[in-house]
Amino acid sequence: MTKTRILNPTRFPSPKPLRGGGDANFMEQLLLHCATAIDSNDAALTHQILWVLNNIAPSDGDSTQRLTSAFLRALLSRAVSKTPTLSSTISFLPPADELHRFSVVELAAFVDLTPWHRFGFIAANAAILTAVEGYSTVHIVDLSLTHCMQIPTLIDAMARRLNKPPPLLKLTVVSSSDDFPPFINISYEELGSKLVNFATTRNITMEFTIIPSTYSDGFSSLLQQLRIYPSSFNEALVVNCHMMLRYIPEETLTSSSSSLRTVFLKTLRSLNPRIVTLIEEDVDLTSEGLVNRLKSAFNYFWIPFDTTDTLMSEQRRWYEAEISWKIENVVAKEGAERVERTETKRRWIERMREAEFGGVRVKEEAVADVKAMLEEHAVGWGMKTEDDDESLVLTWKGHSVVFATVWVPI
Repeated sequence: MTKTRILNPTRFPSPKPLRGGGDANFMEQLLLHCATAIDSNDAALTHQILWVLNNIAPSDGDSTQRLTSAFLRALLSRAVSKTPTLSSTISFLPPADELHRFSVVELAAFVDLTPWHRFGFIAANAAILTAVEGYSTVHIVDLSLTHCMQIPTLIDAMARRLNKPPPLLKLTVVSSSDDFPPFINISYEELGSKLVNFATTRNITMEFTIIPSTYSDGFSSLLQQLRIYPSSFNEALVVNCHMMLRYIPEETLTSSSSSLRTVFLKTLRSLNPRIVTLIEEDVDLTSEGLVNRLKSAFNYFWIPFDTTDTLMSEQRRWYEAEISWKIENVVAKEGAERVERTETKRRWIERMREAEFGGVRVKEEAVADVKAMLEEHAVGWGMKTEDDDESLVLTWKGHSVVFATVWVPI
C-alpha cells in the first residue's frame, strides 16, 4: 500500500517572479514533480500537488498563473486516465473555455492580434512574389493552419507588382476530417468561393481546388495528385507550409527508419517546386518523456500567455483557449493522439537539407515590412536574422518564437 506523503513546499526553490508575473520557477517545479508522480503511478503525491497547484494558479490570475492553470488541467486529464477516482479531486476547477469557431472576418481579426502568424505571412509572400515573377501561371499549395488568411494579401500584392495581365492563380488546399485550432465556421467550398470573388475584384483569375488529404499519412493523397497533374508550361509550383508540417508523424510513431516527414519532403523535392516556404514555431515538443516534454512546453508557451495581457477579455479567452488545447495535447495525450509534435528550427533545417533543398535568404524588403508590422504591436516583439541558416526569427522579449525559411531544390 502506498503511503501518503505530505507535500513540503520548502523542498522546491524559492519562488522567483519571472516573465509575465507569478512565481514561474516555483510553479514549473511543481508541475514537473506532478508529472513525475503521475508517471510513477503515485496517486497520493499526484493528488497533493494537483491540490496545491489548484490553489496557487487561478485560471483568471496573472499570465504565469493562467499558464500554470492550463498545465494543471492537462496533468489532471493525464492523471485521471490512469486513476479515474482523481476526477473528483479538482472538481471545483471552473469549466475550461471552449474553442471558438471563427467566421472569416473574426479569424482575420484574430490573426492580426499578434505578429504570431502575420510574421510568416509577410516573409513568405515576399519570397513567393520574387520567385514567380515572369510566370503565366502560379500554383500555390497552401498547407496553412490559418485557413488561407495569408492569401488575400498575396493576391493584392500580385495584382500590384506582377506582370500585366497578372498570372492565372491556382490555389490548392487540403481538407481532412482531422481539424486543429483555430477552427472556422464555414466549409472550404465557401471559403474558396470568397477567395475567387476577391481575386476577381483585383483582376486576377483564380482556380480553387480542394484535395481530401490528411497529415496522418504525410499528405500522401495530395502528393499523389500533384504527381498525376504536373505543372503546365510556364507554371510555377509554390508550396507554402505554415505551421502544418508539425502534424505529420515523426520518427517515434513509425517502425521504419524514415519518418513520414522525411518521405513528405523528399517526395516534395521530386516535384521540383519553384519555391517552398516553411514557417514554424521554434520549440521541440517531440520528447517521449513526459517530464522533458512538459519542461520544454512550459518554457515556450509562457510566451503567448505573456503577450495576451493587452488584449480584450474575449479576445484573450479565444487566444488562450487555443494555446491550452495545444498544452493538453502535448501533456495528456500519447501515441497517434499526440499530434502537437513541433520541432526546432535546427531540426527542420536538417530535414530540408537532407531532402536536397537549399536555403534562400529572406528578402530585405520582407525584413523591412516585418519591422514596420512589429511597430503596430506591443513593445517586446522583435526579430533577428540568422546568417548561418538564412532564416528570419520572430522574438518576444529576446526569446525565439517563430522562424521563417525559404527553400529551393538543389
